[in-house]
Amino acid sequence: MRAHVGDQLVIESPSTGAAKRDGEIIGLHHEDGTPPYDVRWSDTDEVTLVFPGPDAHVHHIEQEEPGAASDTGRRAPRGRTPNPGDMGRRLVAARRRNGLSREETAARARMSPDYLAYLEEHPADPTAATLTRLADVLGTTATALRGGGADLPPGQGHALLRPEVTDLDPDTCRALLSTHGVGRVGVTESGGRPAIVPVNYEIVDDMIAFRTEPGSVVAAAAGTEVAFEVDHVDETLSQGWSVLAVGPANAVTDAGTARRLTKNAHTTPWVGGERELWITLRPARLTGRRIAPAERQDAGDR
Repeated sequence: MRAHVGDQLVIESPSTGAAKRDGEIIGLHHEDGTPPYDVRWSDTDEVTLVFPGPDAHVHHIEQEEPGAASDTGRRAPRGRTPNPGDMGRRLVAARRRNGLSREETAARARMSPDYLAYLEEHPADPTAATLTRLADVLGTTATALRGGGADLPPGQGHALLRPEVTDLDPDTCRALLSTHGVGRVGVTESGGRPAIVPVNYEIVDDMIAFRTEPGSVVAAAAGTEVAFEVDHVDETLSQGWSVLAVGPANAVTDAGTARRLTKNAHTTPWVGGERELWITLRPARLTGRRIAPAERQDAGDR
């Protein structure tokens, strides 16, 4: 019996031959893939050391139909669109920085290439042992692959080898603003000092709307021309975009309009408290930029 990390160990009932218990092989103790195995059982999620008996067999995930592997080592139906999680994107970025193919990485980490494909293409929660082996192969740490350091300021990753900066047209800027999120308002305080404050915002009838409390720094935006910025930075792939809206900001004085804005808001202000003063900004100028690789690589590396 030989297995890879990510294969499925199935224990059959001696009387019926049906599967009685199954689990994912998450650790090998011999490089040739022979028993024993560390198995995470699907019914309890516990990990035990297993010496398979005559009622056990290994189900290799490479034998299934083409598709993405599930978190038990089985394969998903054909046509399932990959949806990489943050850890998957970190794995791909680290692998490419090391100039390794998926097959080379999987071989060095003693796992199935299909299982590595699953980790790269879908949100997953591999065991500490699996992640440690991958981190060792990729010259990083398990903590970094899981996103440790996410609280640090963005932009500390590796710069792109061939970055391309693109100016975004107004329609693309509007699409990136979407319907709501967190942006930053640039205002001038009453004392003449500049300030930039993050706010939760909504898009309502081509206007940017955000709420605050009277007398706050953000409230100083009312009746002035302000700048409003939204961005997204993908630290793993060292790329991202930013959108800047400039225009007059006004306080919403109609009680009915304010109530409708509050009722239809997607989120409440993260800072909490009673924030009933709505301010709207109608962009007179909408610009943006995107930084991305000049030559994109095939995401699958197959």
